[in-house]
Amino acid sequence: MAIGHFSGALEEVLKRTGDTLAKAGKATNVDGSQIGKIIKGSRKPSKEVMKQAAQHYDDSRLYIAAAGEVTGGAFAPWLDNVDLHRASVLFKTIEEMREVLTLSAEVPISKTADQLTESERQNMKRLLMETVEAITALTHFAAVLCKEYSFSWLATWKEHRADLKAKKYMK
Repeated sequence: MAIGHFSGALEEVLKRTGDTLAKAGKATNVDGSQIGKIIKGSRKPSKEVMKQAAQHYDDSRLYIAAAGEVTGGAFAPWLDNVDLHRASVLFKTIEEMREVLTLSAEVPISKTADQLTESERQNMKRLLMETVEAITALTHFAAVLCKEYSFSWLATWKEHRADLKAKKYMK
């Protein structure tokens, strides 16, 4: 199975929605047998199939899995062996954010890389890893909120991008 686990995410969505392989194929402009092969792992999903499936089902896990596939894993992975109840995810997210804040107060962020001692560099790496863990937690928290309260994952990100552009953080 590929690094983003798109096939497992797609299989879970089809089970949840009750859609057939043929219906998923129609939504992604491929034959249903191709969807079956993607789910079994004998065929790698194309970027276009991943995009169309994610948009059709507007499922956060599909978007996250597709991002992981396209980037070769340089994205928050989907955690499939944890309690994804909204309260559990919130508590874990707060824990991860606190770890980032605590380490942030301890590292010499005003120093450049060549000014760091080896010990400071190791602490900076710890901060980086805690930050990535917080990103993963926050990503899951956003996904859980979208699923639990029927918010669109795509619309949420479109609104966020529009807000960033309005604030002139993006062109």
